[in-house]
Amino acid sequence: MPHLALYTFGVLKSPLADPTPLTREFYAMGEAVYGTIGRQPGYLGRAEPADGAPGVLFDADWGAWGEFAVPAWYGKGHTPETTALATTLSLWTDLRPAFDAVYTGLHREALRRRHDWFERAEHPNYVFWWVPEDAIPTWRDGVSRLEHLDAHGSAPHAFTFRDSFAPDGTPTAVSGTGPESDRVRADKDA
Repeated sequence: MPHLALYTFGVLKSPLADPTPLTREFYAMGEAVYGTIGRQPGYLGRAEPADGAPGVLFDADWGAWGEFAVPAWYGKGHTPETTALATTLSLWTDLRPAFDAVYTGLHREALRRRHDWFERAEHPNYVFWWVPEDAIPTWRDGVSRLEHLDAHGSAPHAFTFRDSFAPDGTPTAVSGTGPESDRVRADKDA
């Protein structure tokens, strides 16, 4: 059975190396969120650098997840001192577990605070796509899918919660989503 890949990307208001309380708060919340999501049913894994150094993204060893990459619209720094982005690449069993992880608990609290940490985006900040069960998506795959979503909208190749697709390419929905859903409105504003 195929797995669901999820790539997220956001531009931070300040570099990851910024010593301000707001940046420290973002890191602390992020560590707690990762811990919670890692225990979520349906979560299979995420890209993590082998060396685990905070703020080192571009030169980190990501193993099977490939060389680190970012969308063409990211225009801030690439060094540990100047990098101002937050991004994830993860694998899930299906849309429902991913939806529950994003819109409940600690991650939902973090979403409410996103404008404290992130610049408002003109581009999508996440994308899903299906991968074969034995495949590991790469950072370049995630960037390519996010840029495709930005240019063409949701399609089986790259989609969102709001306009999602089953592994066979047919449109599908997660119960609790749709134009009238409060959760989707939060998703749209993200």
